[in-house]
Amino acid sequence: PGRGRRGGERGMGSRVTGLYTFSGLDRVDIEEAHAGDIIGLSGPEGIEIGDTLADPARPERLRGIAVEEPTISVDFVVNDSPFAGRAGKYVTTRQLRDRLVRELERNVALRVEDTGRPDTFAVSGRGELHLTILMETMRREGYEFQVSRPRVLTRATADGSRLEPWEEVVTEVPSDLAGTVIDKLARRRGKLVSMKPVGDSGTTRLEFSVPARGLFGYRTEFLTDTRGDGILHHRFDRWDAWAGSIRGRGRGTMVADRPGRAVAFAIFGLQERGTMFVEPGTECYNGMIVGENARPGDMDVNISRAKKLTNMRAAAADENVRLEPPRRLTLEQALDFIEDDELIEVTPGAIRLRKRELDATRRRKASREAKTARL
Repeated sequence: PGRGRRGGERGMGSRVTGLYTFSGLDRVDIEEAHAGDIIGLSGPEGIEIGDTLADPARPERLRGIAVEEPTISVDFVVNDSPFAGRAGKYVTTRQLRDRLVRELERNVALRVEDTGRPDTFAVSGRGELHLTILMETMRREGYEFQVSRPRVLTRATADGSRLEPWEEVVTEVPSDLAGTVIDKLARRRGKLVSMKPVGDSGTTRLEFSVPARGLFGYRTEFLTDTRGDGILHHRFDRWDAWAGSIRGRGRGTMVADRPGRAVAFAIFGLQERGTMFVEPGTECYNGMIVGENARPGDMDVNISRAKKLTNMRAAAADENVRLEPPRRLTLEQALDFIEDDELIEVTPGAIRLRKRELDATRRRKASREAKTARL
């Protein structure tokens, strides 16, 4: 400690005030380190990936490290739902911006850009898992925000062709379930590269080439299809031609048309029309997504409708209300579920889905205008 430092071609000089190494889970201060040691140091500021720390007397620069570029992007939006500020400790634009900027100091593959809206930041990363880890970390730290549907980053060639990131996918699955995995990835524009058995274990090794956007939300689906016995690994492979459209969820949503708490009687009447995301007692707001419609198109529902009490009694006794367990979406599943007109509300206490436009009349008007524009 105490020696100078010169960084990259900038020639910035500074002093190292602390040098330490690790012993188990403990940090141990040391006076010197040797080639091959893994160390930490304090003092220098403004260090970037690829910079060289050297003795000022012999400032020899090492070859820089190339960091792979991001492949997908999402919008981080300040929470403006009716429940904004209830559970979060950090909810303002400044707090959200400062946290994302701090993340850039240690998350080298992350990119944060301003958008045309002051309350929205475009955050790009190496994949869906990369971004969901950041979201979950911020949620546990007490941050409250909203997230848009992921979009893949593309490139344009000199001749105007459109390129997108492709992933190399390697799986090992029970042989009797290999057909299911092949079919599911084919629907996501995946191409089977090789297929071979793994010894006599009854396992098949499958290798695919899949567009990065085709893997959005697939890990959970893969574990379900393979009953937890499958192994999935993927990594960036190349930039290649746009693979075409990938079919979305194909179903609409159930959207609460008024604020109130979910009631068992209302859920019982709605669960025949789709899958519910809420349970009795869950507080909802107008525009909040409370379930998935079994048919295409959105359906506005009264989730707080209670059974009317009268003095009249039916001849038969009242039936017991039997409710199916609600479907709990993880962040990864929610990112795969939402469409362009929807957002994920991320808070320390809950993960909710909502429409961008909470007012049903304005949503219908915007939908009509969009259909007219396509004609």
